[in-house]
Amino acid sequence: MAKCSICGKGVHFGNNVSHSHRRSNHIWKSNIKKVKINENGRSIRRYVCTSCLRSNKVERA
Repeated sequence: MAKCSICGKGVHFGNNVSHSHRRSNHIWKSNIKKVKINENGRSIRRYVCTSCLRSNKVERA
């Protein structure tokens, strides 16, 4: 669910590294919003990341 339907941006995996260099798994989630967009002349509800919304890659309905 947490994936942009425009650019495909999703979750990112990596490690939290403490001051003593102990590592633990960490997940960074992208800033995904459920918005209504105009697609082929009709309004559809899609999951879009905020960077696509700010760069005007989609037109909001």
